[in-house]
Amino acid sequence: MKTRLILFAALAVLFACVPAIAQEPVIGVTGAEADALFTSKNPTLNTNKQAAYHIMKDLLEANHWDLAQNWLTPAYHQHNPNVASGRDGVVKFFSSFRKPSDIPEHLTKTKIVAVVAEGDLVIVVTPREFKDPRDASKTYTTSWFDMWRFIDGKADEHWDGAIINPPAPPPAAK
Repeated sequence: MKTRLILFAALAVLFACVPAIAQEPVIGVTGAEADALFTSKNPTLNTNKQAAYHIMKDLLEANHWDLAQNWLTPAYHQHNPNVASGRDGVVKFFSSFRKPSDIPEHLTKTKIVAVVAEGDLVIVVTPREFKDPRDASKTYTTSWFDMWRFIDGKADEHWDGAIINPPAPPPAAK
């Protein structure tokens, strides 16, 4: 009974202190160090990781959606609630607000935490920074993921942690 009481007290103290415990920041890498995460000794996994790499670098970082046919199937099933399925829908979505830039030799803007490949799936984990809702002068980091299912070296299906975007606020009254 005494052991249970001590355990209960320890847990109560632990939970009471949780808000005071600092989070470990989520840190990613760029450049050649990031590029190396997109390789595998297994030929199929390497092909899929390389396709994910070009999606991240050529399409998402450099916004060269004119190259989407190289990395996405026409059907491209999209599980992000803000983007239509189909390669054309994805291209239209990103092309509507992003302009192309030079394709870098390495990932330069996008930091990579991890790349995991298994079977026909590749998961890419990146850090995300947000304003702290408890203190607008501070930010915090968390993990974001993108996961693709590949067919013949092209992404055919995509998942991420996106939620529905809220509507734009009404214009301020004059």
